[in-house]
Amino acid sequence: MVGAGPAGLFTTDALCRRDDLSVTVDVFDRWPTPYGLVREGVAPDHQSIKAVSRVLERVLEDPRVRFFGNVTFGEDVARADLLRHYDQVVYAVGAQTDRRMEIPGEDLAGSWPATDFVRWYNGHPECADLAFDLSAERAVVVGNGNVAVDVTRILVSDPDVLAKTDIADHALEALRGSRIREVVMLGRRGPAQAKFTNAELKELGRLDGVDVRVDPAELELDAESAATAATDRRVTRNLEILSEFAGRAPSRAGRRIIFRFLASPVELVGGGGRVASIVIGRNRLARRPSGYLSAVGTGELQTLEAGLVLRSVGYRGVALPDVPFDEKRGIIPNAAGRVLDAPGGDIAPGEYAAGWIKRGPSGIIGTNKACGAETAAAMVEDAAALEAGGPERHPDRVAELLAERCPECVRFEDWRRLDRAEREAGEALGRPRVKVVRVEEMLRIMGKRGGAE
Repeated sequence: MVGAGPAGLFTTDALCRRDDLSVTVDVFDRWPTPYGLVREGVAPDHQSIKAVSRVLERVLEDPRVRFFGNVTFGEDVARADLLRHYDQVVYAVGAQTDRRMEIPGEDLAGSWPATDFVRWYNGHPECADLAFDLSAERAVVVGNGNVAVDVTRILVSDPDVLAKTDIADHALEALRGSRIREVVMLGRRGPAQAKFTNAELKELGRLDGVDVRVDPAELELDAESAATAATDRRVTRNLEILSEFAGRAPSRAGRRIIFRFLASPVELVGGGGRVASIVIGRNRLARRPSGYLSAVGTGELQTLEAGLVLRSVGYRGVALPDVPFDEKRGIIPNAAGRVLDAPGGDIAPGEYAAGWIKRGPSGIIGTNKACGAETAAAMVEDAAALEAGGPERHPDRVAELLAERCPECVRFEDWRRLDRAEREAGEALGRPRVKVVRVEEMLRIMGKRGGAE
């Protein structure tokens, strides 16, 4: 299993729950910490969602499952190694990069992928040393999904409230000094096409000291959007919540969120080498021959001062070394989880995919359970045709290989030592945990490097 996030562990769980199988599963991850987006992507003020880590922990506690962290696929282990040592291999590595807006000025300082901001405030080792300039009074978040809602909420939340969560210390310190008072959320299509969930949207209206504003005119629907709303309970409820926001009297709150619909970023304009303003284009909806309601520019433009722009316009997978990849869709080509040797090609025997790298960036954490079950079912169906394992397919061979190539490989008991240290540090401060954000320090606490406690 390549990937110790929800997709990989739900697939592992589906396999281990089969009473008619004799199964062992080795789970590899690039980082010393398991659970993927549960640790690195779920907002720190959503501890109830993070509780799913207890379910995932039970998967790794199963004696039939081994965790190998701090192992980089393509460097410490290759595709050929896994195919030689295992009967079946599953790739569950998620969608690791963001989509670009493809507009002028996108690479100016102050323009960021929302994923980097999320990983920064969650203490991901790759983003711990990033520096977000929060000195401007207005930020713009481009996107209408749950990630866009999350980063908006974090930007306007009271730091004293965030201080009771497991937000990374460096992010908390920066947010305490933030001068951002207004966050504008841009959705290129209308409110009926917004992807955020009811719960995420409603939460924005409950933030202390935050005014939420919506122009009632932007909630007026065209006939096709109205038809969609009539048959989709999530959309109907979102429109009800947005209408309630629009009907609120303006308050003297110190911070505010402004929703803008049918509005696209056209250009980021620099000043002093960084983002100073954003040009926004007004849109209308038009139906493509495929039936998709697309945003089409009307030519009406507006310039808005902004010192921070976070784009959350979609995510895509990244190709793994030597593993088939569909560049157009940003996924590993597959048929119900069975890897194909090329898009539309033949099945690659013994290889499977799960999660976003299988289906694209859609759904929530729980969606991976059904996705993993589908992949596991394909694996079980194919198991009857497996050849008897040879001498290379033995657990000791993998351990020997990693001992040689990756001496700082992390096992589950090592992770538990770090987990315990983070929780104890948090308990002293009334927090769920205080995250260690650098790999070197993680390994030291785990006893993999000198000076462990």
